[in-house]
Amino acid sequence: MYKIAVIPGDGTGPEVVREGLKVLEAASKKFGFKYESKTFDFGGERFLKTGKTLEDADIAELKKYSAIFLGAIGHPDVKPGILETGVLLKLRFSLDQYINLRPVKLYNPVFCPLKDKKPEDIDFVVVRENSEGLYKGMGEFQKKGTKDEVATQISYNTRKGVERCIRYAFEYCRKRNRRKKLTLCGKTNVLTYAWDLWQRTFNEVAKEYADITTDYAHVDATTMWFVKNPEWFDVIVTDNMFGDIITDLGAMIQGGMGIAAGGNINPEGVSMFEPIGGSAPKYTGKNVINPLAAICAIGMLLENIGEEKAGVAVEDSVIRIVRTKLKSLAAGKMGYSTSEVGDLVVRSL
Repeated sequence: MYKIAVIPGDGTGPEVVREGLKVLEAASKKFGFKYESKTFDFGGERFLKTGKTLEDADIAELKKYSAIFLGAIGHPDVKPGILETGVLLKLRFSLDQYINLRPVKLYNPVFCPLKDKKPEDIDFVVVRENSEGLYKGMGEFQKKGTKDEVATQISYNTRKGVERCIRYAFEYCRKRNRRKKLTLCGKTNVLTYAWDLWQRTFNEVAKEYADITTDYAHVDATTMWFVKNPEWFDVIVTDNMFGDIITDLGAMIQGGMGIAAGGNINPEGVSMFEPIGGSAPKYTGKNVINPLAAICAIGMLLENIGEEKAGVAVEDSVIRIVRTKLKSLAAGKMGYSTSEVGDLVVRSL
């Protein structure tokens, strides 16, 4: 019996979560596993009513679950940064979800903005360090509000944090067993402290993985090669900020945010899975948002908790729908409503 914590969140989050749960129920019947879910109201509406984001008691309860399924966080009536820090980052940091896992996979070349790229050309995974770096929130203001103001934001990297991320990436690359190539994406030429640590750690850990080919690319070069030669990549490991940037570009070359799912992973604890596209408030309540990223997140969740056959079947069902049914992956242009797309996946499953 798996326990799934559900956080629908803001904007279109509840709409895509509904479709994800619909597919989860169908998968449980087909593959014979049992689960129970509980919905939590963390997000903008709760904050506007109570002034609360996420409290220590909430974290303690979430630790009792097998996994978390998140819709979206972000409310137009809440100042930017409050919910992101108070809910999203607090979840990641408090549950030590130190890996952000982002598969970038092209399901249908018709929806790819790159010329002449096929599904076998765009099939790689970004392993992003998820608990340190510039997103740690460390820094200060000096002389704030004056002409002499100085704002300092610290990129905080520990040997422990860097090594566990890199080691996870090597293990993932080995398990994925595709090209068995791991690329370190950084900026060693100018960020000479943090990336000296990353490069040294990467080189040392690589000695334990003789079966994995390794290389290095600056982050700016990585974005260039994503567009020109995405087929070069298999698994990429990088820090928090660079990972945040390159995975959005990855989403575009795989067809858009409507198909992009990600996992916030604690290999020894509770992990959280979500569509990465945000709350998209302008589409709220219109039943036009693409739910496939949320459904793919359910597939990732199932694989993570040990139901690998079910997880693969969910992704295969999404692939069939993307290749045979949809006119577009963009909201309002799919040829079907949000709920109809969810029904299509269930029938395909």
